[in-house]
Amino acid sequence: MIQENLKEIQQQIPDHVTLVAVSKTKPIADLQEAYNAGQRIFGENKIQEMADKYEVLPKDIKWHMIGHLQSNKVKYMAPFVDLIHGIDKFSTLKEINKQAKKNNRVINCLLQAKIAEEATKFGLSFDEIENILQSQELKNLENIKIVGFMGMASFTDNQEQLKGEFSSLQKFYKKQQKVELPINCHLETLSMGMSGDFNLAIKEGSNMVRVGSSIFGNRNYN
Repeated sequence: MIQENLKEIQQQIPDHVTLVAVSKTKPIADLQEAYNAGQRIFGENKIQEMADKYEVLPKDIKWHMIGHLQSNKVKYMAPFVDLIHGIDKFSTLKEINKQAKKNNRVINCLLQAKIAEEATKFGLSFDEIENILQSQELKNLENIKIVGFMGMASFTDNQEQLKGEFSSLQKFYKKQQKVELPINCHLETLSMGMSGDFNLAIKEGSNMVRVGSSIFGNRNYN
């Protein structure tokens, strides 16, 4: 099933859009099946689970941390994580930089923008993102690279609302691409869209989508 699901989604996604297979809570066998079908980018939301999977799965996998970050656990993924999606505090960037330096790496990061109306969603306002990008402190973080933004839309069937939320982040992203930014910022990734709304997100400018249940089936929270 996983192989068929992947193929179906890949056919819906244009070449310029990166597919992150969200494998949180899924067993190794499921990830291996997706890997055997050609998938190389996997997203996890718990650092320890991702580290455990990293140990046993092929080393050409690119691991994306897509969950809300606890700074004290960054050290466990710093040796191998390819991209961290959900950064919503400057202090987290500093911790990632510190742990990346210890591992002699530069770690790619996305700043999470709050575009949803739901109070439960994390994220920075556009003003807060601008303040970070223009801050003197950011220039001193030589072991991180801010490569774009991530946004999670509201959990709603209202297509106009979703379109508005995605569109607002796309416009902000385009605006920031025209601004002079520090050397450790190169905005090329806009991560928007999940299983239920990735087609709309792509229409509104997303070039990275995070798809889980449409590939692996419903999550197991036991």
